[in-house]
Amino acid sequence: MRALCGAIIAAGALIGLGLTSMGIGNRYAYDPATAAVKAADAEEGKPPEKQPFMVRLTQMDRPLVFILVFQTCTALVGLGIAFVGLAYHHHRRHREHQWERERAALQQRTTV
Repeated sequence: MRALCGAIIAAGALIGLGLTSMGIGNRYAYDPATAAVKAADAEEGKPPEKQPFMVRLTQMDRPLVFILVFQTCTALVGLGIAFVGLAYHHHRRHREHQWERERAALQQRTTV
C-alpha cells in the first residue's frame, strides 16, 4: 500500500511538472527584444528566423519558480516513498516465506 501511495504521489507531481513546464513555455515564449527584428525581416520578405529564448530561474516570476521547485520536491518524495515501500513489501514477503518454510519443516516426522 505504501508503494502504491508513493506512486500516486509521484504521478500527480509529474503531471503537475508537465503542466508547469507548459505554463512556463507559454509565459516566456514571446521575446519583446527580438520582436522588432522579426517584424522587420517579415516586411522584407525573409522567413522568420526561430531562435531559442533562454530564461534563467532568477529571471522568472517567483510563483512559477515556487511551483517548479515544489513539484520537483514532491516528485522526489513520491518516488522515494514508492521505492522504500516496495522494498519494505518485498522484505516482509521474504520473511513470511521463510516463516512458512520453517513451520512446514517442523511438522515433518521421520519414520522408523
